[in-house]
Amino acid sequence: MSETEEKLEHARNLLMMVAQDTTVPRNIRRAAKEAHQCLLNQDEAPSVRANQSISILDEISQDPNCPPYARTRIWEIVAILETIKDE
Repeated sequence: MSETEEKLEHARNLLMMVAQDTTVPRNIRRAAKEAHQCLLNQDEAPSVRANQSISILDEISQDPNCPPYARTRIWEIVAILETIKDE
């Protein structure tokens, strides 16, 4: 598995943790699932998938209802995806 695929896998795992956390508001969980689906799309290049997911995550990270721990996790995911975007 390439380094890029490992990063994508790590980001997907973190997104599923957010999506399955019942203490996180539903709209944020839904967006995490949507970002996860973007990362699974094998028809697009990894950088395109990362960009699509980042745009979704940027939007929800600014939601005032997002708990601080979930926001931190989202920023962590964005940081991982930023490294893919630049490759």
